[in-house]
Amino acid sequence: MSTGTTDEVVRAEDPLDLTLSTDELDAHRDHIIDFIAAQFDAAAADRAVIGLSGGIDSTLTSHLLVEALGAERVHALVMPSEVNREANMSDAERVASELLDVEYDVIAINPLVDAFLDAYPDAADDRMAAGNLRVRVRAVLNYLVANHEGGLVAGTGNRSEALVGYFTKYGDGAVDCHPIANLYKGQVRQLARHVGVPDDLAAKTASAEMWVGQTDEAELGVDYETLDSVLALHVDGPLSASATAREVGVSEDVVAKVRGLYEASAHKRAAPPGPEPLY
Repeated sequence: MSTGTTDEVVRAEDPLDLTLSTDELDAHRDHIIDFIAAQFDAAAADRAVIGLSGGIDSTLTSHLLVEALGAERVHALVMPSEVNREANMSDAERVASELLDVEYDVIAINPLVDAFLDAYPDAADDRMAAGNLRVRVRAVLNYLVANHEGGLVAGTGNRSEALVGYFTKYGDGAVDCHPIANLYKGQVRQLARHVGVPDDLAAKTASAEMWVGQTDEAELGVDYETLDSVLALHVDGPLSASATAREVGVSEDVVAKVRGLYEASAHKRAAPPGPEPLY
């Protein structure tokens, strides 16, 4: 998942205003709910399985799943490890039990992670390898439950994370659909508030919690408001690097870094390649 840890977080002087109007938020909500219903109808899937982390992405996605399918068709998994903050795990259970009233299970993943590291101890002190292992173990559990229940695994990835490759390949990227994949991170927070997610959850500092003390923005080296602006103007949009830098109020080096993350992570957004048939 990592894009390289940095000690300094760049913040734009004048980030692009990506605020959605009430009508636009309603349109996004309806569009995503229709998408979810269509995906599950096409697969004749009985249930949705989702990993709840206590973060805003999984919280919003689970809300939309309940709206689209009904609470009785959503099964949440809370999968703590030794590096997860207790408050986040408590928030995950709060979302499942108090806010949504969906079935959920708490499955501690430490024994599974330890079994892998015991099998290959050379990786035990590799923070990145062990962090990605935790994410992939959760993916395996999601699919174990989904297969058992005739369901689909719902992902929680957003547009910002996807464009810079800020997810674990075959980990949190291993899902059957990504309901909020069309929303930048800031828009995820906007829509969450719009559908009634409490502000203390909507405003939480984002962290993949791959290791103790990890936060998304510190690892990316840029705050999400700035990242969203550069992505919308330069990667998704038509502006050059220099024009984007001027518009957002950052150096061209920051724009180049974001562009580099996008280009280097192309393999994460595509199916594994193979040679073309000879005949």
